[in-house]
Amino acid sequence: MAHLIESMAYVGETPWHGLGNELAPKQPIEVWAKQAGMDWRIESSDVSYMANNDKGHNLILPFAEQKVLYRSDNFEPLSVVSQRYQEVQPREILEFYRDLTEQSDFELETAGVLKGGRKLWALARTGQSCSGQLI
Repeated sequence: MAHLIESMAYVGETPWHGLGNELAPKQPIEVWAKQAGMDWRIESSDVSYMANNDKGHNLILPFAEQKVLYRSDNFEPLSVVSQRYQEVQPREILEFYRDLTEQSDFELETAGVLKGGRKLWALARTGQSCSGQLI
């Protein structure tokens, strides 16, 4: 799976694959976004296709039910989805943790990009320890 990692950042122990940017604890979300490679946006565009008519002319026609998602930084396509699909921006993945890291004991542990931007992740420690007995 290490070959699918485009970029990542982490705090603490180096991941088993030895990839990524090591960060000091308690870094702001903005630093995580840059170091984890999540500082781009998902953009969308209408889908079109090319057809030839019986006179040999090329026609470019819309396919209104679909849209293509692509990266804002390198314009690489990510997927073709329905018009109803709602994108979650890479930055939004990290923003989910902002209040938890700033006001609670949560700490971001790792975040990154897989498969050219098709998969994004972020994980955090809760700051709570498990103690007690299993029954």
